[in-house]
Amino acid sequence: MSDQATQAPVKAQSPQAPVKAQSPLSEAWDMFKHNHAAMLGLVLLVIIILGAVFGPYLYPGEPFEMVWAPFTPPGTDGYLLGTDYLGRDLLAQIIHGSRVTLIIGLSAAIVTVVIGVTIGALAGFYRGMVEEALMRFTEFFQVLPTLLFSMVIVALFGASLPMITLAIGIVSWTAVARITRSEFLRIRELEYVMASRASGASNAKLMFKVILPNALPPIIVQSALMVGSAILFEAGLSFLGLTDPNVISWGQIIGSNRQYILESSFTVTIPGLAIFITVLAISLVGDGLNDALNPKLRKR
Repeated sequence: MSDQATQAPVKAQSPQAPVKAQSPLSEAWDMFKHNHAAMLGLVLLVIIILGAVFGPYLYPGEPFEMVWAPFTPPGTDGYLLGTDYLGRDLLAQIIHGSRVTLIIGLSAAIVTVVIGVTIGALAGFYRGMVEEALMRFTEFFQVLPTLLFSMVIVALFGASLPMITLAIGIVSWTAVARITRSEFLRIRELEYVMASRASGASNAKLMFKVILPNALPPIIVQSALMVGSAILFEAGLSFLGLTDPNVISWGQIIGSNRQYILESSFTVTIPGLAIFITVLAISLVGDGLNDALNPKLRKR
């Protein structure tokens, strides 16, 4: 028998289909959803947001109405979380206060990002005397005692929600400014930026249309973490009595019941747990975004 007869027929290999490249956004989402801690934080955060949006319709209790005896323990007389020092329903306060707390956190983070990105972008792009002046200005705010400075602002201009939000943003922008500056210093020397500059692009276009979009990942991560920091900041101001008494927030609930923390600790513990869970969820999501948006950790 010939060698050709003994050889098995070779099966023709079909050409492999080309692998479709993932977009950076889908690649980041793949990394994020494989981070179990980040997904847990995202689920918790979605539940909290849904509770803030739809909770007042599902549980239409009046947070300022005195409905029962003060300091009613949780689960007594039909009140799931009990009542506070004035006999107001704590569950209604938690549900209605979630909106204000999240709005303060988000609004203060926006103020922080606007100030920080503006100063950091100008310092990183122009360099020289502009950078020197802006970074000395940043260092001045960085060494100030943030809580004390925000207390002074609120005490001088009033404890309204817009002023509290503005005070938190004014004292919290330095970290965003430093991150933005470092990203601008790194990106401004890359080839595509040099090509845009050579093509005649204006400084404003280079800053906000060429460099800033590529500097966003670390800024987004820091912005997410700033929401949690702003919530904690507002709780600290409320604990010291610097809050709007006509608006319910989780920090305001803690502040109004702080005198009775030893006699009826649940009036402070329950809103404290709500703040803890919310800030933890935001931190987990922020850490997940940090890993997902880091190009060094992406799958190649």
